[in-house]
Amino acid sequence: MHPFATRRQALSLAKHGVALAEVSRRTGVARSTIRQWKRHPDAWGPSRDCPRCGMGTLDRPAYAALLGYYLGDGCISCDRAWPGIIEDVSALVHRIKRGGRVFHVLPPGTDVVTSHWKHWPCLFPQHGPGRTHERAIALESWQQAVVDEFPGDLLRGLFHSDGSRVANWASRTVGGEQRRHDYPRWMFVNHSDDILGFCTDALDRVGIAWRRPRPNCIAVSRRDDVRRLDGLIGPKS
Repeated sequence: MHPFATRRQALSLAKHGVALAEVSRRTGVARSTIRQWKRHPDAWGPSRDCPRCGMGTLDRPAYAALLGYYLGDGCISCDRAWPGIIEDVSALVHRIKRGGRVFHVLPPGTDVVTSHWKHWPCLFPQHGPGRTHERAIALESWQQAVVDEFPGDLLRGLFHSDGSRVANWASRTVGGEQRRHDYPRWMFVNHSDDILGFCTDALDRVGIAWRRPRPNCIAVSRRDDVRRLDGLIGPKS
């Protein structure tokens, strides 16, 4: 799947006589795909129900959460051990693509939530070749406006996809006696510095303290902050 802007650029270049090999080099799209676009140009045009290239309305909180899921995993796939997440993701897809069908592909141990729509790349322009931590991931201005408005929804998607709520403990000596202290902690693990930055920016926006115990990990450990994050994103189930 390629963003509408890429299709429009490729067709414009081809229309003005640029050779397909050169169009392919400039856009990164296979020549066979460009030939298909040229044969059926109307099939690749704007969609009335697309919030980006058409007249559709974007469900902004649903989009913020789905973006978090997408960035956390790099795709929309859920571990079957978390049926609540599968249900949440399916509901979010329905809210974004109203009237569309949601399918569940079931490879071993995983539930891949799928919805066929050629305009998903319009909503997720971060889609591209290669691993997310090996390339720059930046939000477009309209995406930034959404996550700034709904940081809690973004955090739900991030922490429920690539995060965990764990029980930690520490020990200390009080009056000569060794005592154990148990406390909960939320952790978000990702190898992309850009995506980690989206997480910390959202935490800052809602006033939740965080720290970075490892280069690939964001931790929320203070009791009050854990409680506030619990209230924002709900249990991972």
